[in-house]
Amino acid sequence: MKRIVIGMAAAMSLFATGALAADLAARPYVKAPVMVDPVWSWTGFYVGGNGGYSWGRSRSDVSYFNSATGAAVAPPAGSITNASFDMNGGIAGGQAGYNWQNANWVYSIEGDLQWSGEKGRAGFNCAGSAVFPIAGPCLPGLTFLPPGALTGTTLTIDQHLQWFGTLRGRVGILATPKVLFYGTGGLAFGEIKTTGTMTGFTPAGVAIASVGSNSATRAGWTAGVGVEGKITQNWSAKLEYLYMDLGRFSSGPFTLAPASTISANVSSRFTDHILRAGINYQFGGPVVAKY
Repeated sequence: MKRIVIGMAAAMSLFATGALAADLAARPYVKAPVMVDPVWSWTGFYVGGNGGYSWGRSRSDVSYFNSATGAAVAPPAGSITNASFDMNGGIAGGQAGYNWQNANWVYSIEGDLQWSGEKGRAGFNCAGSAVFPIAGPCLPGLTFLPPGALTGTTLTIDQHLQWFGTLRGRVGILATPKVLFYGTGGLAFGEIKTTGTMTGFTPAGVAIASVGSNSATRAGWTAGVGVEGKITQNWSAKLEYLYMDLGRFSSGPFTLAPASTISANVSSRFTDHILRAGINYQFGGPVVAKY
């Protein structure tokens, strides 16, 4: 009897274990991780900052006139009436724009505004004459030559490109999904300040000097090339070269009147070579994935 009871207990234990196993849920199937293939989108608004250096050039001509009569003064031999001089300096600023991507092509509109440290200086003179009884047209009213008068009337100009900006189109092609090579061109504008220091003599032979300044805001054109690369989906870095031509502008008159009736006007043309590096933040969604 005892053996029968032990056997029945063992059988019931085995049955209970099998039933419990049948009630357990099957182990869930876990899918292997999917590799993400980023899609680098260039479409969207962006803003950024930049800094660099510019190699500017001013080509300036000076014309003299009698401030009492308005008649032009013809500078004699030995006078310096034109000069071409460098206006170099650092630049810094910001830019904003919008990109449209179509396959491997990227089209953009971009505007920027820049501070400029570009400055330069040049000297001119309307020479005196040693032919008596007059000292020449550059020293009106002077009938003798005091020491230094042979230099005549001199003018030194200091020019400073104070700021400039551009509004440009860009057309680029993607060398890789993250690297864009582009060409760019459009409108350029900027303000150039000219300060003139004029020295000469009164009809009595007294040395005199005066300083004057004025600013001109000019519009011109610009064109260049650049490369831009994605760092992340939203951040990119770029290197850009621009040639800028602000055209011709006038400054003056710079005058010694009323002590001496001679004045001068300056006509200048400014061009610039700009090299700058920048960083942009593009507004937009996260990286897209392909499966």
